[in-house]
Amino acid sequence: MARLRSDLVVAAILRRAQSAGATAVLRRRGAGEAGAIFISVDYLDGRVDLYGPAPPRMDESDEGTRRFDRILSDVNGLDVSERMEREVKFDSDLWWVEIEDRQGRCFAE
Repeated sequence: MARLRSDLVVAAILRRAQSAGATAVLRRRGAGEAGAIFISVDYLDGRVDLYGPAPPRMDESDEGTRRFDRILSDVNGLDVSERMEREVKFDSDLWWVEIEDRQGRCFAE
C-alpha cells in the first residue's frame, strides 16, 4: 500500500486541529509527495513539544501510515526553533505544522 502524500496528511492535521478549537498554522511548506512532517505543540504556558517522523516499523499492518514520535518534550519555543533550523539544514523539503492547544494534542493520530 502506498503512503499518503505529505500535503494531504498536513491538510488533515490542520483541519482536525482547527475543528477541535485549537489554532494550527503551517510554518513551513515542504515537498508535496514525500516531505517529512514535524509538528510543534505549544501548550500556551511556556511549554512546547515537538513531534517528528517515527522510525519505520517492520509490522506490515503499519504499511502506508505515518507515525510520529515526540522528539522534544516540555521545552521552550526557542529550543524547538533551534531544532527545526537544524532539521531544515538536513532536509529542506520538510513540513512544519505549529499547533497552539492547552491540552497539548498533536492531532496526528
